[in-house]
Amino acid sequence: MPELTMLNSMASRDFAAALDRLAGWGIRALDLKDSIFGKTVFDLTRIEAEQAIAMAERRGQYVYCMSTAIFQDDIEQGEASFRTAHQRLIERASTVAAVLKPKLLRVLSAKSSKRHSITDSIRYMESHHPWVFEAYRSVIDRFREEGVMVTIENDPQSNILGSVDEITGFFERLDRPDHTHFTFDVQNLWQMGVFPTMDVYAQLRPLIGYLHVKGGLKHPVTGELQWKSSLEDASWPVAAMCKQAAADGVSPVICLNPPHGAARPGCDYNGMEQRDLAYLKSLFAAELE
Repeated sequence: MPELTMLNSMASRDFAAALDRLAGWGIRALDLKDSIFGKTVFDLTRIEAEQAIAMAERRGQYVYCMSTAIFQDDIEQGEASFRTAHQRLIERASTVAAVLKPKLLRVLSAKSSKRHSITDSIRYMESHHPWVFEAYRSVIDRFREEGVMVTIENDPQSNILGSVDEITGFFERLDRPDHTHFTFDVQNLWQMGVFPTMDVYAQLRPLIGYLHVKGGLKHPVTGELQWKSSLEDASWPVAAMCKQAAADGVSPVICLNPPHGAARPGCDYNGMEQRDLAYLKSLFAAELE
């Protein structure tokens, strides 16, 4: 039975109110991203981080993941510019992580402004930007020394991890199998053109360490993501994948994210995060009895 969580700002843009709501919903494991005293998690000062963790601990909560935007940038700017910009984020994240002591630190897949013309991002990077692999290795190794596992999440647009083969090829070249894993955001991969079937899950399973779930309805003709929806109504196999991930033990915590897509006329989105959480809980009700 995995623990369930959601991004803190989904509960409330006010941090104290968010913690209260999450605690009321039975959520102990926190995924901190933004809206923490009006800041992103890696923008916190040490004092603010100390305040945040004290507030969480008073409610019986702990920080499971720090969701940073490290490496969410265009590799076409070149190594020097890319590394300089993100070294600042890495240093700030390190300072905050030393206080919050998360289990995971999320790093995002980089992007390429030439993505539309790239058919195989791994071969492309090996030929044009081989430094990208070392940039990821360096941050993985650094945070491992600091006691934090780096998890790499696929971004939904123009990212270098746009297919199953690119994801598996990227992790193979990183050569850090015991020190990093993949955050599988099912809808983000869908937006890159790969519908999240159970076969896709099975191919990625050896790499997955964290599962992000969100609703979404596909276009009836193209199959592309069209509408945002609840998890229960989603086009992809939510129940089957979440149950399989739990059975496989690949994601000790499953994280609910807000859905992408257009708002469907006539659909009630109010309180959907609470309904989605209740639906996830219902999937594991038998295991809890």
